[in-house]
Amino acid sequence: MKKFSQNGFKALSVSLCVALTVSTTSVAFADAATITTGTSLASTSDTVNSNALQDKLANTEKAVYGTPQTGAIIDRINKLERDYYGTHKTSSLAVRVDNIYSQIFDNTYAPSAIAQMNGIEWTLMHQVSMHSIGQRLSDLETTLYGKPKEGTFYSRMLALGSVAFGTSQQSIPLSHTLVPANTLIKIKLVTPVNSETMKAGDTVKYQVAEDVVDDGNLVFAAGGAGEGHVTSVQDARNFGRDGKVDIDFSQTQAFDGTMVDTTLGEKAKEEMKSEAMAAGASIAGIALLGPIGIVGGIFVKGKNINLPAGTELFIQTKSDVSLYGVAANNTSANNNLISAAQTVNQSNSSSEDTSDNSVPPAGSDTTTAQGSNS
Repeated sequence: MKKFSQNGFKALSVSLCVALTVSTTSVAFADAATITTGTSLASTSDTVNSNALQDKLANTEKAVYGTPQTGAIIDRINKLERDYYGTHKTSSLAVRVDNIYSQIFDNTYAPSAIAQMNGIEWTLMHQVSMHSIGQRLSDLETTLYGKPKEGTFYSRMLALGSVAFGTSQQSIPLSHTLVPANTLIKIKLVTPVNSETMKAGDTVKYQVAEDVVDDGNLVFAAGGAGEGHVTSVQDARNFGRDGKVDIDFSQTQAFDGTMVDTTLGEKAKEEMKSEAMAAGASIAGIALLGPIGIVGGIFVKGKNINLPAGTELFIQTKSDVSLYGVAANNTSANNNLISAAQTVNQSNSSSEDTSDNSVPPAGSDTTTAQGSNS
């Protein structure tokens, strides 16, 4: 009995040691797993932040230059600030990217650079451009002065603002408006649509064809950019199978630069039917292609879709959207381009040479050139 007890104690001791070892090991593994998971989450967060930073920078570059730039982020933000402001900022990369991104796109406290350029173009020419800020500046300067001007984008925008609004420090007279869902927008294709050559995923670019006025405010200006993508394609086949192209007309730029969600909905289709019938086309000559497809009056049964650039159709806003617009009847004394050019050449010909000394406040999301919405 004594011997059995000793053996029992030994067995119990061994069991306790094994249990303790397993328990300790499990805790160690659990701690290691926690550390690994924590590191993984931190790494994922850093990656997300880095991607968001690069997306903002790429979108800003696309708006300013027309395409995202390449190279190290520090070199790209240095170039962007130098071209736009004329000087480098000293904040962190994230703050610098956020600041210039807000300058280009944000209308919270003042008109964005996009809204400013739209205001200048519409005031002078009663249409806007879908090109980059750099190209738009050069085009307007060539129209006014015969050639592009030198200087930063900011200073050149100041000078053109002086022509459009009478003073470079005057803000665009924007008014806040709530544009309801299903507001119709007439557009025209920039990208030709052909069921023989297109494939799913292709980008389709288009422009606003006519001004859209809501409650007296211009909210979409003729020439504004839009972009959609092809969701499916079916070319024509034997036995009368019709060609078909489905396009998601996903986003259209408003006057204030906001990208508004748009679609080819039932109201837009009905509007196109009405216009086609008024022009003498029969219902059979109108193609309603798919739930989010396109409409063209040249569709023929059993043939492929072939809509050239310039083809006009309607889309509509998906939901209510809050936008800034400008009074549709607002005109400028400088509306005549020749008169405007003469005025600037006579009274302000030398001021542009020193206008680069005017730089937006460091660390500010807005500039005095853009003024205030209030």
